[in-house]
Amino acid sequence: MKILVVGDIVGEPGRRAVIRSLPKLIVQHGIDFVVGNGENLAGGFGITPEVAEEMFEAGVSVLTLGNHAWDKKQAVELIRRDSRILRPANYPPGVPGQGALVMETACGEPIGILQIMGRVFMPMLDCPFRVAQHEVAALKAVAKTIIVDMHAETTSEKMAMGHFLDGEVSAVVGTHTHVQTADEQLLPKGTAYLTDIGMTGPRDSVIGMRKEMAIEKFLTQMPKRLEVASGPAIFCAVVIDVDGQSGKAKSIQRLRLEP
Repeated sequence: MKILVVGDIVGEPGRRAVIRSLPKLIVQHGIDFVVGNGENLAGGFGITPEVAEEMFEAGVSVLTLGNHAWDKKQAVELIRRDSRILRPANYPPGVPGQGALVMETACGEPIGILQIMGRVFMPMLDCPFRVAQHEVAALKAVAKTIIVDMHAETTSEKMAMGHFLDGEVSAVVGTHTHVQTADEQLLPKGTAYLTDIGMTGPRDSVIGMRKEMAIEKFLTQMPKRLEVASGPAIFCAVVIDVDGQSGKAKSIQRLRLEP
C-alpha cells in the first residue's frame, strides 16, 4: 500500500501545484491514498469550504490542519460537519471536529489517520504523547496502517514522537515549519519517519509569504500581516510504502518538485 502525504499547502500557488501534480504522481507511484496538510489553504491562514472542496476534487482524501485551524470563521462549522478534515487530536474535549479517523484506500484496505500538535513554542494543548497513545490504540482496533501528522515547531519534539510511536504506527511525518528536512528513515521497529515534509507553495518566498514583507517584519519588529507570495511553486510530499498485513513501513521517499 502506498500513501502520499503532501506538506503544508500554502494559498493559491500551493493549491495550483497540487492540482497540477497530484494526478501524475498517483499514477507514477501507484498511490492508494492521499493526505494533505490544509491549514494554510485559504490565503496562507486557515481553511474554507471552497478551498477544501478544491483539494478533495484534485484527489486528496484527508486534510489535516494545525495551529491555523480556526483562522477563518467558516472553519468551525466545516470542521464540525466534514469528517475528512482533521484538527489536532489534542485539543480539549468539546472542541468541534475530530483528530483521527479511519477510511478505506483505493485498494480497499482500512487506513487510520491521526493528527497531533506539539506544545513547544506552540499553543499549550493537551499532552500530544498521551493523546497520541490513546488515539493510536483506538485506531489499531480497526486498521493496521496508521499515518500520523505531527504538526510541531521543534525537531526534537517531532523526533521524540517518532520514537515514541515506533512500531505502533506505519509513519510519523512532520508538518508546520514549511522547510523540508533530509532525515527520512525507517525507525528500528518499522515506522517510517521524516521531521518535516516541507511546503507546497510559492518557491521564491519566506515559508510561503512575500519575502519583502517577512524581511521588513524582522528588520522593524513591527506587527505586520503577511501575504502569500506569487510566482512558481514547489510541491513537497512524501511517499510511504506500507506492508498492509503488518502495518510496518517498507520505504519512505521524499519528493520536492517544481510543477
